[in-house]
Amino acid sequence: MENNKHKTALVTGAAGFIGYHISKRLLYEGWRVVGLDCMSDYYDVSLKERRESMLLQSASYRSVHAKVETPNVLMDLFEKERPDVVIHLAAQAGVRYSIENPRAYLESNINGTFELLEAARKFPPEHMLLASTSSAYGANDDMPYKETVKADHQMSFYAATKKATENMAHSYSHLFELPITMFRFFTVYGEWGRPDMALFRFTEAILEDSLIDVYNQGNMSRDFTYIDDLVQAVTLLINTAPNICNITNGVDDSVSPVANFRIVNIGNSQPTRLMEFISAIEKALGKKAKINYMKMQAGDVKATWADSSLLQNLTGYKPNTHIEIGVGKFIEWYHEYMLIGKDR
Repeated sequence: MENNKHKTALVTGAAGFIGYHISKRLLYEGWRVVGLDCMSDYYDVSLKERRESMLLQSASYRSVHAKVETPNVLMDLFEKERPDVVIHLAAQAGVRYSIENPRAYLESNINGTFELLEAARKFPPEHMLLASTSSAYGANDDMPYKETVKADHQMSFYAATKKATENMAHSYSHLFELPITMFRFFTVYGEWGRPDMALFRFTEAILEDSLIDVYNQGNMSRDFTYIDDLVQAVTLLINTAPNICNITNGVDDSVSPVANFRIVNIGNSQPTRLMEFISAIEKALGKKAKINYMKMQAGDVKATWADSSLLQNLTGYKPNTHIEIGVGKFIEWYHEYMLIGKDR
């Protein structure tokens, strides 16, 4: 912790699900954290406000409300704060919503990343870690997914924008010698999660005796990754800035041959069938789900499965939280916050 005492991390999307947890960990480890968030109303803003209020309990946390895509917001922030590390999480999320409102993804994901890269070009941090997604693998069915395989056939506009940000970041890394790690995360879940995600929606519906929509007749699987595992992986990756002269041994490394740029999977390396996931929720709630089986949703993929050997080689860490443990912790939080303590 002492080594981080005088270091500043800029976290974009800091009031979001993942941003809150990463900011909380960085504060615990002694960092000064500048959290940028536009407090979008894509879902209940009160949830974001609650997350932010907990971060603000630390004197080492500074909150900034603005959109990443607004010209000069990030440039001014970089100039004033001179962050040592940047963790870029701000983005318009959600595969299905990208069909309804693609412009939001263009503006936040692509324009926002451009503003970030321009600011970093002028005020270079020691390391930038940018969030991508397992959706970038698209139609690729050669699993488990390895970072070195081609990913050219994205299935949703959300995925297409995230893949575009990877390419944008690579070009800036090459042109301006910026150390950049893109991390592709796999179906992250846990406490303080987004209400539009399956775990939150299923839990709410089961408790209300409502139907839950299960796509592709339930014939789907995901590499569910518990939030604490993701946070541990990201914080460890801070100290492993990519360098084209330092390629890992014993595993395929995704370091670019022309830039200090790397892509790293963060996943549990253990795909779980959707019906098993629902069973874990039922077990934690002590209540059965009422299921509405539906056809495959446009833009979705049948399965995801991460090869996390590169992450383990770089950091010595591999996500390992069992689905029943992680779901159980979420249900405990849900009872405490959503059913009991929301208005406290």
